Amino acid sequence: MPVGGGATAADVPDLRLAGLAVAAWLAALAGLHSTARASVTLAAVAAGLALPTGAHLCGVIGRPAAPVRRYGWIAVAVLLGVVCGATATAARLAVRDAAPVRALVSERTLVTADLVVRDDPRPIRGAAGRPATLLVSADLTRLTDPAGRQVTGTVRGLVLASDPAWRTLLPGQRVTAKGRLSAPRGGNLTAAVLSVTGPPTRHGPAPWPQRAAGVLRAGLQRACAPLPDAPGGLLPGLVVGDTSRLPPEVEEDFRATGMTHLNAVSGSNVAIVVGAVLLLARWARAGPRTAAALCVLALVGFVILVRPSPSVVRAAAMGAIGLAALATGRTRAALPALAAAVTVLVLVDPELAGDPGFALSVCATGGLLLLAPGWRDGLRRRGVPPGLAEALAVPAAAQLACGPVIAGISGTVSLVAVPANLLAVPVVAPATVLGVLAAVLSPIWPAGAEFAAWLASWPARWLVTVAAQGARLPAGTLPWPGGGTGALLLAAVSVALLVAVRRPVLRRLVAVVVVAVVLGALPVRLLAAGWPPPGWVIVACAVGQGDAVVLPVAAGRAVVVDAGPDPSGVDGCLRRLGVREVSLLVVSHFHADHVGGVAGVFRGRRVAAVATPQWSEPPYGAAQVRAAAHEGGTPLAPVRAGWRWRAGAVELAAIGPPYPLRGSRSDPNNNSLVLAATVRGVRILLPGDAETEEQRALLETVPAAAVRADVLKVAHHDLQKGYQPHSDRGRRRQDQDCQRWKLSIGPYGVGDLPRRLRQNRCHRARSGTLGAASGAGSIPRARRLAAPVARSTDV
Repeated sequence: MPVGGGATAADVPDLRLAGLAVAAWLAALAGLHSTARASVTLAAVAAGLALPTGAHLCGVIGRPAAPVRRYGWIAVAVLLGVVCGATATAARLAVRDAAPVRALVSERTLVTADLVVRDDPRPIRGAAGRPATLLVSADLTRLTDPAGRQVTGTVRGLVLASDPAWRTLLPGQRVTAKGRLSAPRGGNLTAAVLSVTGPPTRHGPAPWPQRAAGVLRAGLQRACAPLPDAPGGLLPGLVVGDTSRLPPEVEEDFRATGMTHLNAVSGSNVAIVVGAVLLLARWARAGPRTAAALCVLALVGFVILVRPSPSVVRAAAMGAIGLAALATGRTRAALPALAAAVTVLVLVDPELAGDPGFALSVCATGGLLLLAPGWRDGLRRRGVPPGLAEALAVPAAAQLACGPVIAGISGTVSLVAVPANLLAVPVVAPATVLGVLAAVLSPIWPAGAEFAAWLASWPARWLVTVAAQGARLPAGTLPWPGGGTGALLLAAVSVALLVAVRRPVLRRLVAVVVVAVVLGALPVRLLAAGWPPPGWVIVACAVGQGDAVVLPVAAGRAVVVDAGPDPSGVDGCLRRLGVREVSLLVVSHFHADHVGGVAGVFRGRRVAAVATPQWSEPPYGAAQVRAAAHEGGTPLAPVRAGWRWRAGAVELAAIGPPYPLRGSRSDPNNNSLVLAATVRGVRILLPGDAETEEQRALLETVPAAAVRADVLKVAHHDLQKGYQPHSDRGRRRQDQDCQRWKLSIGPYGVGDLPRRLRQNRCHRARSGTLGAASGAGSIPRARRLAAPVARSTDV
């Protein structure tokens, strides 16, 4: 460091290849959203500009001025990057859009496909009550139609499979399957989507690296089996990205605190494992070549352990860059190595240009190379100990670099991400190294593997605690525009801040503004009503398809009506509401979108009683509720019309079904428990999924006052025919609708219900909205009601 703090030539980052890499990346990204012809045209234009520019710089065409000579080659590198990226993408698009494959896709042909699995099958959430769908990335090598005509050649495809046999496939495995082709969404290199219902026909075993990875991963799971659920499920995620045993509440906490990247194999995993080997090699006084050879062996072994899929190879390339520069003592070469790696990876697989994981890996690595060293040195010059300076600079640099990408994906900016990751940094490395040791020992010494996993569980417990506490902090995340606009906006703000803090006057101004904003906004966020607002009377949880309604009994206690399709949805909703005890769980009917999440209601909380309808169909839903109640030691009782219940601020009365309804379009729906609830003077009507038949039966048999309420939870069936709030008899006028229901909450957008509510000046609430109404009159008076409502669809 020269006197006065000036930068030497060695301190200046080498950005000569950065323009080439960025240009290739953007050209490939543009090509993915266009056609092969457009990409070829772009490459031709860039080449036409690059050739005369290069000739001018070489003195063949004129004599360039000094500024042109200085910066002209950067422009040439950018143009060459455009040529390379556009050309590589055009070649892959030509294969994707080949006429024979496109003809089969456009006709939605039933084909027999020979394919090679590219990545691990991933479950995706499907419709409630139906088997989980598996998403399998594959290379389609041959397609045969019913007439025996064949299309050969490798094109990229996606397989949507429901048979459980697909779950056990490994990358590199060759199989045959019969299914129907359909068009992909676009924006990538996928040529076709193959929907299959049967099992695959396997052709030989998977390659030996994949089989070896399977043995080690299974051994790690066995070593973690004796551990508690949270650390035992987290440890495989930290080591190999396997989150199959990770509890949903832990996953949600990690997402809220910006720590989700720890559960995916990234460059940091590679850096930790290979870095540990490098430290051991240096401790043993190994030379640079020996150390580099050991690092390569460790890198290959780790890639085999986590399965050499394209995403893992990408992470290995990103993570090895910094270590390679460190091992050779040429840290300044790390940035050109990063640019070269980005260029090569994009040219080999242009689809990476649109992969958010690739963008996060590149941004994180770039932040560590460009920002972290300067911040670390600046902190050390101000008296911060070296270890603490490193710990502060690394997560801050990575978060700032990745922030725009994360904001574009999630539409939020996390304020707790940097502190949470700062607290996580000291324990990630030991947990990862001990987890890898447990996986390696598992085939030859199971007891030793369990001991290593037990040691690794303590750092994992700390991570679980940090995520849980960070997720509960008020004002932890702020809303932000999503998509490309939000990403570019946050990137511009970040660059402006980086430029501003380099000047003392602007640095002080930025500090004053930040302190003023924090002091002004944070108390408002802390003191203002958060979620739920005070005095709330009903919450309709956003659980996707289906219903889960919460009524407050007292502090920490509530009544839950239905449980939605997935345990994590209703569990997360109850956790955010602070519900520790469920005084009563009411099941309106046994369809999967109302009982599939019943285990989430019991998760970590006491359920005092369960009330169900008399109609016990479909049987799988009824059995699911009975099993959950039995496991929780909770009494279960079928109830009928006339049943009443009261506790705290909640009164419930069952007003339907008035009698069993058989032979309707959906007997379970038309035998739904219809509840009239009163919470703090607000009357709420909860009709389950009552369709037209049960609605008419109610209006014909019960007094009009029984169905009069301030709030109606709209049943999501029969909306296409129009909701039937009254009988067909003419004794009630349509303009009296809002005299019954001052506010309705439900899945608007289907049928004529929204129009009828608007015509009669009813207030409506949808997902993410707040509001309620009470009293008579044409425009109801707003009252305290929290009603975030998810869109529902039929079973």
